[in-house]
Amino acid sequence: MRSIWRRSRDGFSRMRSPCASRLRCTSSSGERMPKASDNDSRFLLLGEALASHAAEAAHRDDRLAVEGDSAQAAVAVILRATPGLEVLLIKRAHSERDPWSGHMALPGGRRDDQDTALLATAIRETIEEVGLDLERETRFLGRLGELGPASHRLPRLMVTPFVFGIAGEAEAFVASPEVAEVFWIQLGELRSPQVHSKVQIPLPEGLREFPCYRVAGEVVWGLTFRILEQFLEIHSAL
Repeated sequence: MRSIWRRSRDGFSRMRSPCASRLRCTSSSGERMPKASDNDSRFLLLGEALASHAAEAAHRDDRLAVEGDSAQAAVAVILRATPGLEVLLIKRAHSERDPWSGHMALPGGRRDDQDTALLATAIRETIEEVGLDLERETRFLGRLGELGPASHRLPRLMVTPFVFGIAGEAEAFVASPEVAEVFWIQLGELRSPQVHSKVQIPLPEGLREFPCYRVAGEVVWGLTFRILEQFLEIHSAL
C-alpha cells in the first residue's frame, strides 16, 4: 500500500496523531521506548551489505567531472519496515529558483556551514522537509557512493546518499514549503518492469531521453533514479 501526503490550500490532506511521524514516544518512566527498527533482521543484513560495499569505487565513473570546488549535498534513503519495505520520496514544490522544481526526490539538500558533516546535513534537511528526526527515530544503515548531476547545465553539486531504517508505523508529512507531496513507495514496485520507462527532457540541444520510474502518477528520473538504482543493486544481492 502506498501512503501519500499532499499540501492543500486549507492544510494537509490527512490528520496525523501526536506520534504519527515522531516515534520518540516515551514510557511512563519518561524513558524513550526502543525503536521497532532496531532488531529488524532486514536492516541488520542491509547494514552489513552497505558496510562491505565499495560504493565510491563501484560508481566513480558515474560522478560528474567538474573543475574546481563543487557544492556538497546529502540525501536520505529512508526505508520503512513494512512487509515489503518502503522508501520515502518527496515531490519538490514548484519554484523558479529551484533547478529541480517539481521533481520527485529524496529528502535532503545542500550542506550548510553549521553542519559538522554530510550526515548532519541529511538529518537536518529531513526533519525540516518531512518532520522525521533521523537521529532519534531511525537506525543508521550506511551510505552509498556520491553522485553528481549528469548535465553540466545544472549546478556543480556532489550528493552523498545516507540510508536509514525506520519502524513500520512511521509517518512523514509535508513540513516545508519546499515540499509539495510525500510518498512511501514499495521497493518491489520499483523493481517491477511495468514502472521502468523513459522520459524525454527538453535540453538546449533538443529532446533527450532518460530512464525513469513511473510510480504514484509521477516520474522519478535523473539523480534520484540513479541513487535508487544504486541502492536496489545492493539490496537485490541480499
